[in-house]
Amino acid sequence: MFEVEKVKKDFPFLQQKIHGKPVVFLDSGASAQKPACVINAIADSYTNNYANVHRGVYTLSDQATEKYEATRKKVQAFIHAEHLEEVIFTKGTTEAINLVAFSLLENYFNEGDEIIITEMEHHANIVPWQLIAKQKKLTLKYIPVTDDGDLDLEKLSKLVSDRTKMLALTHCSNVLGTINPVKEIIDQVKAKYNLAVLIDGAQSVVHQRIDVAALNCDFYVFSSHKLYGPTGVGVLYAKKKWHDVMTPYQGGGDMIKEVSMHEATFADAPYKFEAGTPDIVGVIGLSKAIEYIEKLGFASIQSHEKVLLDYATQRLSQIKGLRIIGQSESKAAIITFIIEGFHANDLGMLLDLSGVCVRTGHHCAQPLLKRFNVPSTVRASFGVYNTLEDIDLLVKGLEKAMKMLS
Repeated sequence: MFEVEKVKKDFPFLQQKIHGKPVVFLDSGASAQKPACVINAIADSYTNNYANVHRGVYTLSDQATEKYEATRKKVQAFIHAEHLEEVIFTKGTTEAINLVAFSLLENYFNEGDEIIITEMEHHANIVPWQLIAKQKKLTLKYIPVTDDGDLDLEKLSKLVSDRTKMLALTHCSNVLGTINPVKEIIDQVKAKYNLAVLIDGAQSVVHQRIDVAALNCDFYVFSSHKLYGPTGVGVLYAKKKWHDVMTPYQGGGDMIKEVSMHEATFADAPYKFEAGTPDIVGVIGLSKAIEYIEKLGFASIQSHEKVLLDYATQRLSQIKGLRIIGQSESKAAIITFIIEGFHANDLGMLLDLSGVCVRTGHHCAQPLLKRFNVPSTVRASFGVYNTLEDIDLLVKGLEKAMKMLS
């Protein structure tokens, strides 16, 4: 049994009030709150174990390096990567996608090659591909989205060709909540074509267990801060076969073997792609976040979040004029909606006065909102700490806001 009230007490942020109201945090899809164990691990690292990693010969540096590299092993096990060096630390999902795009530019892409993405992508999985497409005269194609919020996979076979070099798609839509059948998609395209597949797991890694080996993807990316860990840390899984094809995305310290005044030789992966001093303490905090999630267990998390999603869908559907954007049968605990006659930002600001925190706007997915002909929406995204009462307070706050705006 998932003891949500006990879980909620693990998160200090949720013990406060705003505008005299208890905090109802429904924006975990943007950035999740942090349990005390993560906060304490960060404080302890800065207090007792802070030193730069990989370079020192003194005890405290060795201790910091040990904790930092232990996190790499923990991530490897968490996503079921075959090799430790396939786990590369970044600043977040956005940097990880940029790293892949630009590191493949020199040795992999040629003029006229094709990249396929989808209509439901976050800007982080659109703009980097647009940038390199312009730079090297590549063709960018999109898999369209159906009215229900699913990918129109019947179109995929017509889009992919011998010139397709990369398929990059989200595992779970940050707007619609749609969970895409990435395993089936990867199997379909790789059965006939020799191409790379990148999966944006920023929204999925927090809701379900990930097995990159079973997926057979070439790249998988996610962020710590959506996984109840610190901001400023991300993970790029890059299958070992790509390490020699990829050129360094950034140059600097810790990614080199030797440097002269005229040239440099580079370290092996993962360090080849980790230039500069990393977010040492943030990486250690990610380790604690993974431990916390694994202790709760994905089976329990999924069961709890399904209850939240079903209840929220039922309650919100009873509000006159409210339309949920995205009705896929396979959804994570994310609901995006509009209410006819009311602007999303107005609703969001008035919900704040009720202590309810939601996301409004285009959610860094402007092409998707244009597809549904809406300029802005309200998004409620749920986490392990949310309760049915939170949903009741969301509905109550919306009804109050509608009366005030009418």
